[in-house]
Amino acid sequence: MAADTPSVSKRRLPSWSRRHGTTLNRPRTAGTRGLILDRPTTKYHQNYCGTAVPVMDIWWMSFSSRKSVLLKTATGNMLQLLLSPQYGDHEFEWIKVYGPVYRIKGCLGDRLMVSDPMALQYIVNSPSFHFTRNVQAMLHWLFGEKSMIARRGDDHKQLRAFLNPAFAAAAVRRYQPVFARVAQRITEQLESREAHLVDMCPLLNDAALSAISQAVFGCPVEDLGADFVEGNSQVVELTSAQSASQILFDGIGSLLPAWFLSNAVHLPIKTFSLLRTQLHLANREGWRLVREKSEAAKQGLETDGDLYSVLLNSDRSASRALREEDIVAQTALITIAGQDTSAKTLSFGLIELAKNPQFQESLRTEIHAAFGTDHENIPYDSMPLLNAFIKEILRLYPVVAYIDRVALEDVVIPVSESIVTTAGKRLNQIHIRKGELVSIAIASYQRMASRWGDDADKFRPTRWLDGTVYQGEAVGPYANLFSFLGGPRTCLGWRFASVFISVS
Repeated sequence: MAADTPSVSKRRLPSWSRRHGTTLNRPRTAGTRGLILDRPTTKYHQNYCGTAVPVMDIWWMSFSSRKSVLLKTATGNMLQLLLSPQYGDHEFEWIKVYGPVYRIKGCLGDRLMVSDPMALQYIVNSPSFHFTRNVQAMLHWLFGEKSMIARRGDDHKQLRAFLNPAFAAAAVRRYQPVFARVAQRITEQLESREAHLVDMCPLLNDAALSAISQAVFGCPVEDLGADFVEGNSQVVELTSAQSASQILFDGIGSLLPAWFLSNAVHLPIKTFSLLRTQLHLANREGWRLVREKSEAAKQGLETDGDLYSVLLNSDRSASRALREEDIVAQTALITIAGQDTSAKTLSFGLIELAKNPQFQESLRTEIHAAFGTDHENIPYDSMPLLNAFIKEILRLYPVVAYIDRVALEDVVIPVSESIVTTAGKRLNQIHIRKGELVSIAIASYQRMASRWGDDADKFRPTRWLDGTVYQGEAVGPYANLFSFLGGPRTCLGWRFASVFISVS
């Protein structure tokens, strides 16, 4: 539709640019005539960008009569960014036209979209950037204020240091037999079905939660209780939802004071009731597991080597040992984030295998050859096609397509590629003012031709084997990808996720 097509606009940049007399192109806000502005998001987008929980969508129905007017004037380019038929229909074209740093009009204000690798590295490693207020509130609602992801500063750094050993490579390798049993269970379920068409998403979601329950908690998922399992699935589904009204009120939420956002979860509204209940259940189960394992240790009983047992049995002679409440506080984070990300990545992997039967057959041949007669000691690291396939899926389908950060102070961001303004001036750094919004464009970075080849928009796992992929400085922890972010807030469970995907 013509109204959806962005065009070049030589509008001026925000204050950080005007001070230096520079102007960059940016996409013009799409017209609204003929658009269904409150259409539900596509399944592709729900599964691709499924980590943002709307801050104020629960108030939207009371404003239904003014919906169209507000959306036309307040959402800017966000509908193009987030609600295109397939994620990236606009964004991946914008990066080709405007380069790895450009400005778009967001909800009630501008934002800078950044996919330049040097700029990304600087942003995620700099203390000058942090979560926006509404994202910080969302983390508290979902995972609790004591979860690692919600903590800040030295408190976050110290807790991460305690948790790191349980997610190290050697520790994660111990969970391979658990993952193999879960994968075998999926296989048996599929073989027992007579239907030719099977919805894999529920199976993969159940498998991911089962793997987490056994490897992290040391118990079958049934032990967590039906109310916990059902609530976890509902929260995961909630975080996958997106609509135009949610986009608008997410923007409005960023303007509200932190105290209001922190307390909004206590409002008597169904969405918040679900979040409160599930966080309560997660803490309930976390305490039950910790107490049972602690009591078993006191009685001299052997534990199963699950992640929580490893944390509880860590060196308690340290001056500040890991407290039981610190372990319990990670339960909601591990179950929600772990189930959501692993299942979605596997889902997209299956889609690409179905679309590429020749590669599927080659991959099957490699796996069968590696299995041989020994199904206990499988050399997953020695399967080049399998590892290339996993990297390619993580590259093309990062579960989080972009992440917002706000500048806590005036700062200068370096860039690896000079930015040419509309006046013809070249910039090698960008001045950002305190309070300005920067979007870490993960999906755009992972489709840059300069990093991944001229066919970066296509599924081609062999790029990881033929030298196409850029071999320079590492940006993220795995394969130079940003799917697990980078810097001090790199996803702690990235090894856990990658091994689970390999085994599954």
